[in-house]
Amino acid sequence: MATKSRLRRTISKWASPAEAEARDLRKTFASSGVVSIADAPSRTPVHLRGTLRTVTLRPRGGVPALEAELYDGTGTLIVIWLGRRRIAGIGPGRAIEVSGRIGEHEADRVLYNPRYELL
Repeated sequence: MATKSRLRRTISKWASPAEAEARDLRKTFASSGVVSIADAPSRTPVHLRGTLRTVTLRPRGGVPALEAELYDGTGTLIVIWLGRRRIAGIGPGRAIEVSGRIGEHEADRVLYNPRYELL
């Protein structure tokens, strides 16, 4: 009976690739001085690490803006570089560390013009 229970737990871990990816990202990006996106406070300087899921060009008020979704396994954050059409090295799937102050725009958590380092 106990073997069956353990087998079910093992299979359930395999059943969800999204959960496995999130678990791996949390382990990869955990380090000192870096906060998880889910725990990051708003309007306070933070350092975050994650993977860029999407990168799109979305003009804001007639100004070009490069917008990316940062994911670290705990949550997502929109990163926006105003006045930029593209940035070398910034693309989907890229690991990056960003720093700045998190704000909110239309119910999304947003980080405008962050300092960044490609990992």
